[in-house]
Amino acid sequence: MATGRTHRPATRSRGIPEATVARLPLYLRALTALSERSVPTVSSEELAAAAGVNSAKLRKDFSYLGSYGTRGVGYDVEYLVYQISRELGLTQDWPVVIVGIGNLGAALANYGGFASRGFRVAALIDADPAMAGKPVAGIAVQHTDELEKIIKDNGVSIGVIATPAGAAQQVCDRLVAAGVTSILNFAPTVLTVPDGVDVRKVDLSIELQILAFHEQRKAGEDAGQDDESGDARAVAAREARRAVREVREAAGKTGPDADAPAGPSDRKGPDGDVPAVMPA
Repeated sequence: MATGRTHRPATRSRGIPEATVARLPLYLRALTALSERSVPTVSSEELAAAAGVNSAKLRKDFSYLGSYGTRGVGYDVEYLVYQISRELGLTQDWPVVIVGIGNLGAALANYGGFASRGFRVAALIDADPAMAGKPVAGIAVQHTDELEKIIKDNGVSIGVIATPAGAAQQVCDRLVAAGVTSILNFAPTVLTVPDGVDVRKVDLSIELQILAFHEQRKAGEDAGQDDESGDARAVAAREARRAVREVREAAGKTGPDADAPAGPSDRKGPDGDVPAVMPA
C-alpha cells in the first residue's frame, strides 16, 4: 500500500485555486451522502445547495477538474466522488501522527472519520512519561523521545499538533526536521514553518469569538430597531398633540365667543334696530 511519502496530490501543479481546494471536501461530503443513498446523478443546483455554495461557483470549481456534467442530466455522483477523492489525494493511504494526547488529542484519536477518508492514525505521541504505553483508541501512546524514529518508520508526512500553546512550536520544529511537510495545528498559537511546509490552523476559541461577534451585532441591530421604533412613536405622539392643540385653537377662534369682525349684515343704525343707510 502506498504511503503519504510516495507522492503528493497535484492540485497546485494543475492550477486549482486554493479557494476551490477548500471547497472540494464540502462537495465530497455532500456527494458521499448521495452515494450512500444510491442517488446516481445530481444537478449543480442540488449539489450546490447540499454543499452550501451557489451553483455558478460549483460549476466553476468543477471546471478546474475537467468535469462539466451532462446537460439535462447533471453530474454522475460516483464519478465525482472518485474524481474529487483523487484530486484531494484520498485514493491512497496517509499515515498521520497525533502529538499531544490530552483531552483533545484523545478525542481526535477516537474520531472514526479519519480512516474512512484515507487517513490512518499511525502513532500517538505525548511528552508525559506516565502516558507512555497507555492505549488510546486501541493505539499505545509513545513518548516524544521516539518522535523522529516514528516519523521515519511510518513514512509520515502529516502531523497533528494538539499540545498546549507553549510546546507547539518545538513540536512543530521536530516534526518538520523529521520530514513532516503538512501540519494540522490545534494549539492556540501561530506556528512558524519553512517554505514547502503547509499548516492548517484549527482554533475553536477563535471560531466561538467570531460567532460571539455576530451575535452581538444582531443584538445591537435589534436594540437599534427598538430605539428607532421608540423614537418614531415619540415623534408621532408629539405631532398628534400639536395637531390637537391646533384644532382646539381653531375651534376657539370660530366659536360663538370669538372676536370675529362684523360683516355688512351686522352693522346697525343708531337705534340698533334699523340698518344704517349710507348716504348716496
